[in-house]
Amino acid sequence: MSAPGSPNTPADRTLRGKAARKRVPRSAHASWLPSVDRPDPVAVLERQGRDRLPELLPIRYGRMAASPFAFLRGAAAVMAADLAAAPHTGLTVQLCGDAHLLNFGLYASPERALLFDLNDFDETFPGPFEWDVKRLATSVAVAARENGHSDAKAGRAALASVTAYRTAIRRLARLGELDVWYTRIEADELLPLVHSLHDRRRVESTLGRARRRTSLQAYGKLTDVVDGRRRIIHDPPLLEPAGTSDMASLRKIFSDYRSTLSEERRLLLDRYRFVDAARKVVGVGSVGLRCFIVLLAGRDADDPLFLQIKEARRSVLEEHLPSGPYTHPGHRVVAGQRLLQAAGDIFLGWMSGPQGRAFYWRQLRDMKGSADVAAMSPGDLTTYARLCGTALARAHARSGDRIAIAGYLGGGDTFDRATADFALSYADQTITDHTTLATAVDAGVLKAAPGV
Repeated sequence: MSAPGSPNTPADRTLRGKAARKRVPRSAHASWLPSVDRPDPVAVLERQGRDRLPELLPIRYGRMAASPFAFLRGAAAVMAADLAAAPHTGLTVQLCGDAHLLNFGLYASPERALLFDLNDFDETFPGPFEWDVKRLATSVAVAARENGHSDAKAGRAALASVTAYRTAIRRLARLGELDVWYTRIEADELLPLVHSLHDRRRVESTLGRARRRTSLQAYGKLTDVVDGRRRIIHDPPLLEPAGTSDMASLRKIFSDYRSTLSEERRLLLDRYRFVDAARKVVGVGSVGLRCFIVLLAGRDADDPLFLQIKEARRSVLEEHLPSGPYTHPGHRVVAGQRLLQAAGDIFLGWMSGPQGRAFYWRQLRDMKGSADVAAMSPGDLTTYARLCGTALARAHARSGDRIAIAGYLGGGDTFDRATADFALSYADQTITDHTTLATAVDAGVLKAAPGV
């Protein structure tokens, strides 16, 4: 308990949050005007691709060129630079760094409860809380427009995400530390949010699919028997068997990764044997990074475990913010995920690989599921935006000063409306940037592989 007069009392923390309004008034978040020296978005993407696998970059550009929302997904570095060009509150949390709508979803806790939470942490880094909120709200606005919703409905959905964030932060600010730490959103809590029978059935179907997305399901889908031995299938260029040198490296770094797990999880991992590995293309913004899946077998061949090993780079936020606590990019990702998620993957770990490249490991499928944002009506999208805003607030409350943030946000909707206005303006910028990318592809400046 804080002593009377301590700067850590809730009252003083609230005052610190309110003081941040002098640095950045809440209404100021509405502003978005690209600076005169704003980097060309295509140049930013090309710079990111310099040390990626060149043969996969056309897939990345093809996926990003598919739509403005796909572009937004892959352009975290572009938006990070834009956010950094404006004043910020200085109210620091562990940022997701890429908090768009499709980086929230379902996954299993170690106790096998199905949870809804953030589920991508490649860009996680300490920074001002509003950067995540603005990226989430912008993704809502872009998705709404892409679904054919009017600007008014897109604005209402973006506003809903921010209002849910503010409301949740203020509620969490009134709770004790352990209560905040143990707060989580269980999948069964989602059904009461759905009102129509048709939508309820759709959500129930999504939950059912997530519960079936396990290593055993992946085993049937991603492997086949070749010459009497179980092997990962060949589906180029998205899934290709690891070469001899890659296989040797994976076996070595597998043992290094083991050392980053807790003792009881090392014991569990030791009960599995290495069977096969393959290179896999994942996501949009991640395409071109080195990523593999590893098949392990436990008690017998019918007891599989799929792990994913993915290259970790510097967060796109790092060049814009003070140094973080971790020098190893894989450690940064793992530590950020453990801090932000309500419950974590028991096989999450990191290590260094060949040429000093950083990697992290996690389960490939552990009852994972995501929403079909493209199929959402205006009402569905607004409901989902609220859910994501609530989940983001829970994550920020674990790592930042939730009381100061609540003090900054206040009980009114000034911040909410300003951020929703920003989201619509930045959605316009996203459309412009997407057009710039499409023009570069059409002109042959970038090679794109559409539909892969």
